[in-house]
Amino acid sequence: MRLLERKLTWGWLALGLVAIGGASTAAVAYRQATSELLHVRVGNGATETRMVLELDQPAMARVVVEDPKGVGQKHLSVVLSHARTSSDQSGRAVGLLRQWRSSPGADSAKLDLDFDRPSVVKRRFLLPPDDGVKVYRYVIDFGPADGAVTPNLEPSAGQTAPRAPQPDDAPSALATQKLNAAAARFAARNQVSSRKVIVIDAGHGGKDPGASGTEDREKDVSLAAARALRDRLMATGRYQVVMTRTDDTFIPLEQRVQIARRENADLFISLHADSIQDPNLHGATVYTLSDKGVDRVARKVISHSDWFINVDLPGRDPSVNRILLDLTQRETTNQSSGFANILLDRLSGRVDLLRRSHRDANYMVLLAPDVPAVLLEMGFISNPLDEQRLSSPEARKKLADAVAESIDAYFSRQTRIALR
Repeated sequence: MRLLERKLTWGWLALGLVAIGGASTAAVAYRQATSELLHVRVGNGATETRMVLELDQPAMARVVVEDPKGVGQKHLSVVLSHARTSSDQSGRAVGLLRQWRSSPGADSAKLDLDFDRPSVVKRRFLLPPDDGVKVYRYVIDFGPADGAVTPNLEPSAGQTAPRAPQPDDAPSALATQKLNAAAARFAARNQVSSRKVIVIDAGHGGKDPGASGTEDREKDVSLAAARALRDRLMATGRYQVVMTRTDDTFIPLEQRVQIARRENADLFISLHADSIQDPNLHGATVYTLSDKGVDRVARKVISHSDWFINVDLPGRDPSVNRILLDLTQRETTNQSSGFANILLDRLSGRVDLLRRSHRDANYMVLLAPDVPAVLLEMGFISNPLDEQRLSSPEARKKLADAVAESIDAYFSRQTRIALR
């Protein structure tokens, strides 16, 4: 039986600055390094499975399929070249992925995957070590070839059987319509499009002045920065830009989240100025959603107790809905962290940064489970030097340039992944 091997190249992601096809010495050294498969994690659902391979350093990977002409495969293999695994690992699951097992090969580590139905690779990306994470995470998302839900989930040994189907468990026409609409929104957001939607959120406003410096207020400097960034992005002609406020108006936090979701935003950027009693502390910080925030979203969405982040989930079983939500939010969180890292790289050298400049928090404006989002504290308005920079048109232009370049780089990276 002839095998088709499809190489998944992502060396440029690991190096950050090495483009696909580049022939730098660093890229060559990277490809020849020997890495170790430390751990395999699986998030399994009826419509999508995420597999996370934890590695001590990057490795080249390829997917092996048995029938190159077939649309989807019930058995796939992932081979990590120049990699090793200290022991066989395996797992069984209820959902799209039935079971998986790893085994060592000649200068490689192999994972064999058995699916409930013909499946395909939907997307893959590499997450380098980040705040609190010391390993590389190579992520592969699988979905059924026909896009349908895997029926009749059966429990594996040692697992509890799902509740027996009831007569009224058949999905209603409305539930099916909601599922199709959600799938269409997801596909539209992840396809390679010519104009991405960027929502710029100027912090505070109206009756909420935010923090205050000697002469300036946070609501004013954040709006000025938001306008500068809007103008910079609009000048490129590549983006559709939406502002949560364009003047000194009070916009509730939950409404800002609603705007991002209603506009099907590809990226949400909230601009703020920090404040602290110590006037010597200065520098910018980028925040993404914390684990506590992720749990908060899950609790609110599953229980339908927060109207402003209402998410249409088709299942009637809360545990199934939690899996579906988890798959969506994990990807969103990964994308948010990826943009945060690019943003900090572009800000470095143009704006002073705090020592630990990438942080996580439970901020409400970051809670949308399906919109990548960051909150940029542009500096400390309580610090005289930062306040002067925040109120300077020249400094605002420099900041807007850095953020715009980060957005360009972020979507350029997404495009290269999608076209591979």
